[in-house]
Amino acid sequence: MSYFIEACCPSLESVRHAVLSDAGRIELCERLEVGGVTPSEPLIREALQAAGSVPVNVLIRPREGDFMYPEEEVNRMLESIRQCRELGVNGVVVGALKADGSVDRETMQRLMAAAGPLSVTFHRAFDEAWDLKAALEDIIGLGARRILTSGGKATAYEGRFVLRELVKQAAGRIVIMPGCGINPGNIGEIAAVTGASEYHGSRIL
Repeated sequence: MSYFIEACCPSLESVRHAVLSDAGRIELCERLEVGGVTPSEPLIREALQAAGSVPVNVLIRPREGDFMYPEEEVNRMLESIRQCRELGVNGVVVGALKADGSVDRETMQRLMAAAGPLSVTFHRAFDEAWDLKAALEDIIGLGARRILTSGGKATAYEGRFVLRELVKQAAGRIVIMPGCGINPGNIGEIAAVTGASEYHGSRIL
């Protein structure tokens, strides 16, 4: 069975591999060892050229660590999003939370307004939300295209039953995209349990 795979690519070499392996989409980042941060402008330009017709979404995350951002960091993220629009990427991957574990809707509204027509994915900050069901509704209300999540667990496989419930709750209003720890050996079971339409990883292809 074939699956729609978004390849997580932290380098130009990985982008080229993803293209040759028929990835459906690329998520570009750097420093994957810390969960990924915003890639440099030169890497974005090179990745777009190497990707050809494969859509490229860019991670917008100014640093490692938590997902609570002061104004200075929000401004950096806004500038990164504007740069991505100018470069012609397909979408951006963002996420912001408040100290109480709820979605920071005000910051997200600003980031999404800057993204304009770009596709917006809410990243795995979602997995640190205090209430995943409430966070899902908040993100749907914001108008994001998809959520990258492991179901609040360390890996998508561990969170597969939570992911199944999130897919049911989403009911086609947003794409629930399982990610983290997905590989050729477990994607079949994750797909069978969750019924998700898209999958994300760096070791699937």
